[in-house]
Order: sequence, then structure tokens, then C-alpha cells
Amino acid sequence: MVGVVVACSSVSSIKALWETRIRRRREEHEEEHKRRTTRGGATGRLGVGLWEDRAALARLKQKLETEDGRLVLRIEQEEWKVLPGCLIQLSQVQEWQIHRTGLLKIPHFISSFQNLLVLDLSRNGVAEIPKQIGKLTRLRELLLSYNRIPFVPAELSGCESLERLELAMNRDLNELPDQLGTLSRLQHVDLSMNDFSCLPACLLALPALEWLDMGGNCLHHLPEDIHRMEVLHTLWLQRNELEKLPENIARMRSLDTLVLSSNRLRDIPPLMEGMSSLSRFVNFRDNPLTLDVTLPSRKAVAEEEEEEDDREMFGKEFMLMYIQEARKRAYAVLNVCE
Repeated sequence: MVGVVVACSSVSSIKALWETRIRRRREEHEEEHKRRTTRGGATGRLGVGLWEDRAALARLKQKLETEDGRLVLRIEQEEWKVLPGCLIQLSQVQEWQIHRTGLLKIPHFISSFQNLLVLDLSRNGVAEIPKQIGKLTRLRELLLSYNRIPFVPAELSGCESLERLELAMNRDLNELPDQLGTLSRLQHVDLSMNDFSCLPACLLALPALEWLDMGGNCLHHLPEDIHRMEVLHTLWLQRNELEKLPENIARMRSLDTLVLSSNRLRDIPPLMEGMSSLSRFVNFRDNPLTLDVTLPSRKAVAEEEEEEDDREMFGKEFMLMYIQEARKRAYAVLNVCE
């Protein structure tokens, strides 16, 4: 009996040993299968991503053009909400012209485009200017009108070659950082149709500013030292809430175009009578001016002369006549008081 018991015990031990070995081998096989599946999936995803990048890059290369010796990336009316990272392989591009694509943001790798001279992303959905843009020291034009930008970073002052800045129709934009006053080459600024209540201080510090459009904002007043903009020749201030003009506006010796239509002006500063530079265009139309002044009619000898008569009813001739009429009435009041 003892022998039988020992034999049965040995058989049970051997059976348990083999079952353990079989279970371990099965588990090892399953683990190996999982590893292979995972590795294969990652490789597959990597392969798909690589293929997508190649396809996107090929598509972008089709958008390249050469204009006036510049390499231009031009995308019009196609959906590109996000620019792919593979675009960085085209860093030799000198000009971006991307319009009506639904683009939501400027990629942070924009700083890699050191040859970029013009960045035109007008009429998109861009909601932010990345700080990295300040590294584009050769950039001459930044055109971001008709987007959704509420804020301009101080780092933009690093674009030391900037000559043209357009930020029209961004609606919530209402200030500019003071640091932009260091942009010594900036000549053209368009801030029209935004939410500015006053002229940004940095604009007064720009030594090369020649052209400024702030029409369609909420300007209530102009700075008393507006004459600091010594080389400014064009100033658009239509459709604001200006009630008066600072007398120092008469000291803007380079100003030849001044548009003030659709404001709340009650009077015209007498000193503006001496602004000989205002020879191109001036307009005071649609203002609640105190005096009712009408220019005398000018009879044309022939139809051709009548067509060539380009007098602006509320232009410079009107301005001078208004100032003279205001002076006459002031003298009349003084004589009555005497």
C-alpha cells in the first residue's frame, strides 16, 4: 500500500509541474503577442503620420510662386485652419499670402522663417500673435486685418525692420504696447474699425510714421502733443466720437490729408488756417458744427469745367471760410459788448 501511495503522489507532482510549465508558456506567448501588436500599431500610426506630412508638404509646394524675385506661399479660399509642422521645411519662403482659409493661429515655429519679409494673413480667424514673431528681424510687412486679434504682444517690437502694420477690423483690439514706439522704420499703420478710445502713445514715438488710419473707432479726443508725429502726411479719423481738435494739430507741418467726417466736432481750431500743407484732401462732412457755412456757388463756363470742378463742400476751402466766419462773428460780439 505504501508503494501505491508513493507512486500516486509522484504522478500528481509531475502533473502539477507540467500544468505550471504550460500555463507559464501560455502567458509568455500572450505577452509576446501583445508586445508585437502594440509595436506594430505604433509603427502603423507613425507610418500614417509620416504619409500625411508628406502629402501636406507636397500640397504646400504646389502653392509656391515666384514674384518679383521673391518666393511666395499663396493660399486663397481653401480650408487650412492649422498649418502643418512640415511647413518648416519651406523656411526659405520670403512671403506668406494666406487669405480666407479659416486659419485659427500663427504657428509658433514662425520664428524659423528668418527670410520672411511679408506676412499677410488677412481675412482669417487668427486670434493670437505669438511672441515668437519678435524673432523675425527682417519682416517688413505684417498684415492681419479682418481677424480676431484682441492683443498685440510687446515682443513685436523685435521686428526691427517692420515698415507696414495693418490690424484693421479686429473689433476687440483697443491698445498697443508702448514698446512698439521703438520701431524706427514703421511708416504705415492701419488700426481702423477696432475699439480704441484714444490714440496709442507708441504712435507718437514712431519717427518714420507717415500714414495712419484710425477711422471707425471710439476716439473721444486726440493728444495735445499730436504734433510729435512730424512726418505724418495722411491721417484718417472718420467715424469716431471726437468733439474737439487740439490746437497743436496746426503744427503738423507734413500733414496734407486729414479726414474728420462723421464725428462730433463743434468747431474748427482757428490756427488750422495756417496749415498750408493741407493741400491734398481735408473733410469735415457730417459734423454738428456750430456755424452754418455754405460755399458760394461756382458757375462753370462749360460742362468740361464743371466736371473738373473737384471742390469738396466740406474740404479745405470750407475750412478756411468757416474759420473766417467764426472770426467775424467773434469780432461782432466784441463790438456789441463795447
